[in-house]
Amino acid sequence: MKILVLGSGAGGGFPQWNCNCALCAGQRQGQISAQARTQSSIAVSPDGERWVLLNASPDIGTQIRQHPQLHPRRGLRHTPIEAVVLMDAQIDHVTGLLGLREGPRINLYATPCVFEDLTTGLPLLNVLEHYCGTRWHMVPVGAEQQSAEFEIPGFEDLSFTAVAIPGKAPPYSPHRREQVVGDNIALLIEDRRDGQTLFYSPGLAEVGELELGWMRRADCLMVDGTFWREDEMQAAGLSAKSAAEMGHLPQTGQPGRPGMLDVLQTTLARRKVLIHINNSNPILDEGSAQRALLTASGVEVAYDGMEITL
Repeated sequence: MKILVLGSGAGGGFPQWNCNCALCAGQRQGQISAQARTQSSIAVSPDGERWVLLNASPDIGTQIRQHPQLHPRRGLRHTPIEAVVLMDAQIDHVTGLLGLREGPRINLYATPCVFEDLTTGLPLLNVLEHYCGTRWHMVPVGAEQQSAEFEIPGFEDLSFTAVAIPGKAPPYSPHRREQVVGDNIALLIEDRRDGQTLFYSPGLAEVGELELGWMRRADCLMVDGTFWREDEMQAAGLSAKSAAEMGHLPQTGQPGRPGMLDVLQTTLARRKVLIHINNSNPILDEGSAQRALLTASGVEVAYDGMEITL
């Protein structure tokens, strides 16, 4: 299985277009060693020829142009992206669908909750019907159904399991204040040929025993790296909200709430990768003490263009 990181940043990317925080300003002015990042999305493939897109970032056009693996290969119009799977209905994970409107009908895999949000509060799918259109394939996670295995035609070598996870629905969702099963999912993807597995969850509010059980099945973990600390946005003067209020588990913990680094140390995955990194997170600075701690812990930081083969 091949994994291609198209974007590794959180909403707004890095540096964020309107942000003058120390990290964004430092990156623009060359005062810190930090790579620019577009908004998070990855693609997976069994053979490097056909690809499934996991989330559709607003930066999708730029991301495709920067990665030859996703360029057209035959005929006047072609794309090797054959399906899109959505983890949630957040703006920075779905508005890239509009950037695919010049292509063929989109094979879209999403839960009923996400489909509802994208036909009501943010009716992207209604708009796309006037262009390429979508072919919706239901990922049956909702109500009592906490996980579901599904297949994508043409990708029989890969099995996909969607897992309901704690998180936040978008502000325009009727579920914003009270989460519904299916608002947020993670994916466990297994290569049936060799049993290698990827657990992908760019947004993860908590890791309980259920989530940890799924993570411990993976050879590669690619998980929420949004914040370093719980009060990061507040301390930087960027927001009044904490990491928990925004639906993310920070890397460092506090009494009663272990952080993502604590969680990762309890797993045996060969690769442990943080993705969806906010512009406020000091791990973006490759010379920071926080980045050194990650390196010493065997935890990687995703970057645009990162490639992993399992």
